[in-house]
Amino acid sequence: MRILLQRVKQASVTIEDQVHGQIDQGFLLLVGAEDSDTSEQVDYLVHKISHLRVFSDAAGKMNLSVQDVQGSILSVSQFTLYANVKKGNRPSFVGAGDPAHAEKLYHELNQKLAATGIPVATGVFGADMQVALVNDGPVTIWFDTDDLQK
Repeated sequence: MRILLQRVKQASVTIEDQVHGQIDQGFLLLVGAEDSDTSEQVDYLVHKISHLRVFSDAAGKMNLSVQDVQGSILSVSQFTLYANVKKGNRPSFVGAGDPAHAEKLYHELNQKLAATGIPVATGVFGADMQVALVNDGPVTIWFDTDDLQK
C-alpha cells in the first residue's frame, strides 16, 4: 500500500458540490493499494500512522501524535499513487490494485484507524472528488509497504 500523509490545519473532500468529509487539525491521507497488499500491511500502517509523532510539543519539537493533539484523519482513496510515468507522457496505472481488492483494504484501513479512537472522515472510493487542505508545516510523509521487504 502507498499512503501520502499530510499534516493539516484543516482538510475537506467535496463530491458533486457537497462536502462529504471534513476535519480540522490532523492528517489528510491519500491512500492507494495494489493487488499484493494484505491486512497485515494495513495493521502496520494503522500502527505507524496512529503513533506518528509529527505535532509540536511545548518545546516546539515534533513529539506528539495525532491522538495526543486530539486530531482527526481525512482518508481519501487515490489509485493514481501507483502511476508509472517511465514511458511517454501519459501515466500508466496498471500497478494499481483491482478496484474490489483496493476498496476492501481502504475500508479496512479506515475502520482500524477509527478503532484506535481517532475520528476518521472519508471520501468515497472511486468517486470524482475535490480535496482542499491547509498543509501545516508543511509536513508530508510517504509510506510504501513495498519498502518493508527491502
